Amino acid sequence: MAFDKDNIIDQLKDASISDLNDLVKSIEDEFGVSAAAPVAAAGAAGGDSATKDSYDVELTESGDQKVKAIKAIRDITGLGLKDAKGLVDKVPSIIKEGASEDEANKIKEQLEAVGGTVTLK
Repeated sequence: MAFDKDNIIDQLKDASISDLNDLVKSIEDEFGVSAAAPVAAAGAAGGDSATKDSYDVELTESGDQKVKAIKAIRDITGLGLKDAKGLVDKVPSIIKEGASEDEANKIKEQLEAVGGTVTLK
């Protein structure tokens, strides 16, 4: 069986965010790797810079209003109910990677408004 990169890319373009999330999890499980590792290494290397141009938004505590936190995460990310609930239940969770400063602060405000605790990395 030949590896058809273009066919795979075409299929990924048509996939939903939830499908892509499931694909990443399956690849991580199958090959024993983590998709988050390269991002963390890149973030550490960029930490020496005086100004930061992108932020990772991490939900560190979901607060007492978990249902509202789940709804906020769904609005922010476009994830389905199950995936958004998973992020709230498994804190700390990265909600958004590579967000601009304005976007990161807006997300932080939305989650703190429903009782969550957010860290920008």
